[in-house]
Amino acid sequence: MTTGSLGLRSSGSYGSLQQQLFQNSSSPIQTTSPIPRKPPKLFKEKEGLFLWICKFAPRKNVGMLLLCVVSAAAFLWVLYVGKGEVAAEQSNRMFAPETVHKYIFSGIESIQKNNVGRSVSIVQPPPPPPPPPPLLPPVYFKGYTLPPGNPCEGFTLPPPPADKKRTGPRPCPVCYLPVEQAIALMSDAPSFSPGVSNLTYIHEENQSKADFGGSNFGGYPSLFQRIDSYDIRESMRVHCGFVRGVRPGHQTGFDIDDSDLLEMESCQGVVVASAIFGAFDLIRQPKNTSEYAKKNACFYMFVDEQTEAFLRNSSELNSSMRIGLWRIVVVHNLPYGDPRRNGKVPKLLLHRLFPNARYSLWIDGKLELVVDPYQILERFLWRKNASFAISRHYKRFDVFVEAEANKAAAKFDNASIDFQVEFYKKEGLAPYSRAKLPITSDVPEGCVIIREHIPISNLFTCLWFNEVDRFTPRDQISFAIVRDKIMSKTNWTVNMFLDCERRNFVIQGYHRDILGRLTPPRASILVHPPPPVILETRHTSPFVPTSTVITTPIKKIPTKRGRERKSKRHRKVIAGNRDPNFN
Repeated sequence: MTTGSLGLRSSGSYGSLQQQLFQNSSSPIQTTSPIPRKPPKLFKEKEGLFLWICKFAPRKNVGMLLLCVVSAAAFLWVLYVGKGEVAAEQSNRMFAPETVHKYIFSGIESIQKNNVGRSVSIVQPPPPPPPPPPLLPPVYFKGYTLPPGNPCEGFTLPPPPADKKRTGPRPCPVCYLPVEQAIALMSDAPSFSPGVSNLTYIHEENQSKADFGGSNFGGYPSLFQRIDSYDIRESMRVHCGFVRGVRPGHQTGFDIDDSDLLEMESCQGVVVASAIFGAFDLIRQPKNTSEYAKKNACFYMFVDEQTEAFLRNSSELNSSMRIGLWRIVVVHNLPYGDPRRNGKVPKLLLHRLFPNARYSLWIDGKLELVVDPYQILERFLWRKNASFAISRHYKRFDVFVEAEANKAAAKFDNASIDFQVEFYKKEGLAPYSRAKLPITSDVPEGCVIIREHIPISNLFTCLWFNEVDRFTPRDQISFAIVRDKIMSKTNWTVNMFLDCERRNFVIQGYHRDILGRLTPPRASILVHPPPPVILETRHTSPFVPTSTVITTPIKKIPTKRGRERKSKRHRKVIAGNRDPNFN
């Protein structure tokens, strides 16, 4: 209801209207001095009619006629005056202030009655929005302990079997939980990321080489940027490959078809990944994989165009782009000429290729996975409350010894290896000693990486890749310097488990070129890999949960005492007939 609808006027005119009403209340009939005007035409016609009536009507009836006319005029005049007074009085009462206010409030009440259930802004404004709820602290996974009585709780490694003829690395028993229990222990909350909570990546269209090392794919970070990348803080922006594009795998080098990229981005749980470049290895299918892992985990095998052609010629690959559990992803425009360096891209940068995955298990192309991935994650990550796990080297634990072994095996250019080691020496890298405990080794066996995709573990693999991009592709040499620099600024740790435990869930095969040099028949090839594993289920009581211990059978070698005695006698005879001139 507005003032216009009530017959009221605004501000100044409202006061003048009240003043006029007050004047009208004192003199209901307001008279003014007549102004002489020309009589209208209708009045002349009425006057002529009256004279005509008087002329023709009888004289005795004229008096009565006049009397009636006068009476009627008087009655009409009285009636008119009475109505005017009543109207004026009613007008005075209507426009009185108390009447106007009463009328306004009655109108508002009628609006309220007619708008029941609807919000009327004039009468009752809407209530203010409720305050936002207080922010709850983020929830993180903090690990767990196995229930008492679980066989894996106090599991210890048995002593290695006494086999003098086998001195190399071998697998050892590992206590895994059943697949169903391992899956149930997978937490919805991520692990805490100490030191850094927001990690973004540098994108450079125009690159300029400032210092030594680097590439168009990984960028050319200066030595100052390298130092700054080890200054751990809550929000960081670092080089991490794919610097020439916003979307990794799309016009960045290491290019992948858009259809494959969409599928990779949709992987939100566990990803198992491997790669074969240069047709260097044969594809090996995972074994002992649960139905849950087949449906929910993502299995990706990255290959180059050369490997794709080899797979198609051998009739292993068809239009479905799947070989068993593996989804084959063809990579175009490889960033490096060395297949070993190209393999470091998916090995260390899986969090960039699978931005929505929570966990990843990387295995080299020469390995065969023989344990369910959820059991591996439970055993080496969740049970240890770790976000990164890698096995130690089976023999070497010192970076300097590892560098010399790489030079002796001609793994890379010796001068480049020496330059890298000397550079790390100047930064404080020292030979391994017991003073580094609880760190048990500086040299990993990098063919398997188990990790959770959180900012701190992503930062570690980014900086590790930057070292591989700047120096040699021998990632065992650069592992310790990156780990130690991050651990000096945070309480983050790496779970470095035994190499024999790694050999329990992956079986190492031969490269394709070695297989081609082996003598036929091909059935003899199956003898060379480590013996297959067997599953033993231990039941302590019907109330204690079971666990799976994977062991390697040890075949007892029969002794041949007769031959040994004969050989000893033969050696004695030879010793008796020894030529004195022989040195």
